Amino acid sequence: MSARVRTVILLAIWWLGGASPAAAQVPESARADSVAAVLHRLTARIDSLESGQCPDTSRLPLPAPSGNARADSLLAVTAELDRRLRALRDQRCAAAAPTPPPAPTDTTDELAALRAAAAGAAGGAAAAPSTPADTSGAPPPAPEAHAPRNASALNPEISATGDIRLVARDGHQHDNGVAREFEVGLQSTLDPYSTAKIFLSFENDQVGVEEGYLYWTGLPGRLRVDVGKFRQQVGDLNRWHLHALPETEYPLVYQRFLAPEGLSGVGVSLYTTLPVSLLGGTHEVWVQGTTAESETLFGDGHEPSLLLRLQNFWQLNRSTYGQIGITGVGGNDQDSDLRSRLAGLDFRLTWRPPEAGTRREVTFRAEGYRLHATEAGITTDRYGTFLDLTARLSRRWIAATRYDWVEAPRGADDTEWRITPSLTWWQSEFVYLRMEGEHRDRELEGTQNLLTLQAVFAMGPHKHETY
Repeated sequence: MSARVRTVILLAIWWLGGASPAAAQVPESARADSVAAVLHRLTARIDSLESGQCPDTSRLPLPAPSGNARADSLLAVTAELDRRLRALRDQRCAAAAPTPPPAPTDTTDELAALRAAAAGAAGGAAAAPSTPADTSGAPPPAPEAHAPRNASALNPEISATGDIRLVARDGHQHDNGVAREFEVGLQSTLDPYSTAKIFLSFENDQVGVEEGYLYWTGLPGRLRVDVGKFRQQVGDLNRWHLHALPETEYPLVYQRFLAPEGLSGVGVSLYTTLPVSLLGGTHEVWVQGTTAESETLFGDGHEPSLLLRLQNFWQLNRSTYGQIGITGVGGNDQDSDLRSRLAGLDFRLTWRPPEAGTRREVTFRAEGYRLHATEAGITTDRYGTFLDLTARLSRRWIAATRYDWVEAPRGADDTEWRITPSLTWWQSEFVYLRMEGEHRDRELEGTQNLLTLQAVFAMGPHKHETY
């Protein structure tokens, strides 16, 4: 189809999309019904021509101009579509004559464009109160609302990520190339009420289920319910997957007080927002009952544990928001006579100017935890914290540094601190490269220095999810 005709069709669709609601009022309903009927007949003729038949070429009866600029413009576009369709019909159906004409040009694209334009026009006319039955004799197009669901639409969304590292360290070199983790994610909206997510991890020649859960939203009381295995809502970063973290590893206090890769468990999670607002804030609550996987907190047992979290969010201005969270986790292991209670306080402040949201951002995080544990009649109180500063310098470059300090969760007194500066080149949402240095000091083991080059890639619709 020529560029001029394409432009006319696009302008027609644009006019239809911007039609005023007044066009559907009662004085205009008869004209709208008439135009809708013409468009249905036009669509039926396109169907007939596309199936190889030769539809009727009589000119479609259009109502007379009314003086309304928008309505008359719609009539003009419809008349032009009718003219083009009749020209295509003459060109295609001339092959049935005794003396075949020269080979016609390929009009598939033109027919597809006519179909799209007619469908758009029919959609605009549907704003009228009612549409009379088509009396042309041509069957109307079959409604698509009740068409069977495409088989491919039943497939889950599939994503995958890879985390590769090259590491240099003090002294003897070993494990310098590490495939830290590969992850495959499956996500699907099962019906209007529930969604399922599964994340499989491939690490150290082992396959595991990092998360696999089903959740419902829109329940009474603004409630969301998750059932399955999920990363738990501790602090600001425990919910994040490894490849999405601002540094290469989880904070030390997570690794020592929770688990090497944070806290996760199998059970049920309830989430809602409170119906009150303190100082203009939004207040969220999580209640999670699980059999969590944490040797530090719950030993080797798989007894029920409980997590409570209150998270408060304030939009301070157009560019800045703050967040304060309070977390409590408790559980027991009767086999080892272990009773653990973890309390945490976390703070986050983010500056992200709206006019430069992809090029400028600064986030500061601070979290502190107290682990109160009683094992075999001996009670200990241990503490840990971290401070994290991340700054997006441009669209591509991100600088970050984190300071960790933590005490040994149980046993002999032993403190450990670590500082990890890093520089990330954000090639795209699919690939980023990171150079990170690490200096670690532990009272009982001395110091260690690492230099890591990390390459992370992602494919599929879901990349580096943050929460």
